[in-house]
Amino acid sequence: MMQNFALRKPMIQAPMAGVTSPKFVAACCEAGILGAIGAGYLNGAETKEFIQQVKAITDKPFCVNLFVQEEPRIDIGVLQDARVALQPFYEELGVSNTQRVVSAEVFDGQVQAIIDEDVKICSFTFGLPNEKTISKLKAHGVYLIGTATTVEEAVAVENAGFDAVVVQGSEAGGHRGSFTDPIELIPTKQLLQDVRGNISINCIAAGGIMTAAQVKEMLELGATAVQIGTALLTAHECEISDAHKKAVLESEQKATTLTKAFTGKYARGLKNEFTEKLKDSVVAPYPVQHYLTLAIRKESAKQNKPQYLSLWMGENSYLAKAASVQEIIEELTPTS
Repeated sequence: MMQNFALRKPMIQAPMAGVTSPKFVAACCEAGILGAIGAGYLNGAETKEFIQQVKAITDKPFCVNLFVQEEPRIDIGVLQDARVALQPFYEELGVSNTQRVVSAEVFDGQVQAIIDEDVKICSFTFGLPNEKTISKLKAHGVYLIGTATTVEEAVAVENAGFDAVVVQGSEAGGHRGSFTDPIELIPTKQLLQDVRGNISINCIAAGGIMTAAQVKEMLELGATAVQIGTALLTAHECEISDAHKKAVLESEQKATTLTKAFTGKYARGLKNEFTEKLKDSVVAPYPVQHYLTLAIRKESAKQNKPQYLSLWMGENSYLAKAASVQEIIEELTPTS
């Protein structure tokens, strides 16, 4: 994989949807790793425009990550209960609770943007696309990367004809890439070893990797590359809110929690007032909950109320440092 894409370092920037910007992705590419566009919340036209913006800044290869979405069957009762649970937040922030909750079908448009723009690496989270999509991308020479949180999911990724799999351990920040039930939480090191014994495609280790020693260990355990997310959140080129950066830099050990409160899918982030208050509340399925909480998150950012923000970060966030992408990558690079 490294040879295919002339990467100077065996690292991939985690494709954090809602976090990645063209400038940030390009900075990662220029630092010698594989930059990745988190296109999860974009439509086809937006994906195409994002790709073009990255191409305008760098000529290095990069990846586009897509969410595999199933339209949820919306239970009106669940939707009502989820809205009731969020009502106090709407009221406090002064936002309307009538929000669009049905997501438009954007997946095919995103796939077409990847083909039109001749992007050669595509990764997927939350499952596997259908055979028609896989064949279409392969016909255009696209290198396919899946995401797995269990051995069973990794085997499914290989069986679908993918070239590589991101092995996402329990320490990882942001959304769990799980697509089988029940959700399992297996530490990165353990999961990598288990998966390596069951599949033959390239494995990319992800979750809690914040030091050169950890990078070295994952590569020695047979990972082709490692995926870095939280360590890059505090890069100068990363354009997340100041509140989010500050939260990562000031986080302590055991500061994170797994919550469905913001999007309806499990994600790891800073434990705060929002995650705690909604711990036992009814949460709508993904992506409905994402739309229900969108105005809350946007307004909280405006009003500087980090206690209601989805501050995604991995378990080892307390090791993060403020520096340039280049400096962070250098620090993560094993010396031998």
